[in-house]
Amino acid sequence: MRGNDLLERTFVFGIDCLKFCRKLPSDPEYRLIRFQLGKSATSLGANYEESQAGSSRADFKNKVRISLREARESNYWLRVIKELADHNDDALERLITESIELKKIFGAIVNNTKI
Repeated sequence: MRGNDLLERTFVFGIDCLKFCRKLPSDPEYRLIRFQLGKSATSLGANYEESQAGSSRADFKNKVRISLREARESNYWLRVIKELADHNDDALERLITESIELKKIFGAIVNNTKI
């Protein structure tokens, strides 16, 4: 995968999560989840974007490691939503699948980046 493809993919994931959050109920627990998911889903792309201008390989790896943590957190909040939902949602399933794939990609980048 080329870097630009992953930049676009993380951007789209963040936007798709924000759009999905718009559909969530306005209960207090969902307000908390919406805030947390919105932060983590957009942060993973922002940190990967920053990694592209890293001042060193160590800086690059650190930013990608942050993206990995944010992907993991996004996956967590998406799974919480799935457990709270009383129906199946194809959009939610796609976001969960994408968060899992992003976790794997960022994990591989972290593991394969030599400092």
